[in-house]
Amino acid sequence: MQEHDARILRGAALPTAVVGVVALIVGFALAGPQGLFGALFGVVLVIGAFAVSAFVISWTGGRRPELLLPVAFLVYTTKLGILLAILLLFRGTTALDTTVFGWTALACVIVWLAAQAVAVKRSKQPTIVPDGEQDEATAEDSGAHQ
Repeated sequence: MQEHDARILRGAALPTAVVGVVALIVGFALAGPQGLFGALFGVVLVIGAFAVSAFVISWTGGRRPELLLPVAFLVYTTKLGILLAILLLFRGTTALDTTVFGWTALACVIVWLAAQAVAVKRSKQPTIVPDGEQDEATAEDSGAHQ
């Protein structure tokens, strides 16, 4: 994983983990052990899904950039399919509080996406630098230093 991708991943995962800890405390206070398990399951599911997808997309971008869009689409649809299967599997469970799980997962998704957007904005990593512009920038830099 490239350093700027790792920074973006950390920039999204850390605030989400903080929200997750708060959700664990609130879930336990509201619904006892089932609330704690619901919040824990929501946090682990969101952080795990987003971290794995970010890692796979970063790995693909570093090795085969031309496959970045198809792989990102495949990762996204796979993530949605797995989430649907998990939601159907735990639909009637009493082992965890599904309301706490839902609100925790929603909060973590929102925080992850917002924090990732902020981290990407701060990284100032260009996504595309055309060859002509890079040559002009190099020529301008060498002319300015003479």
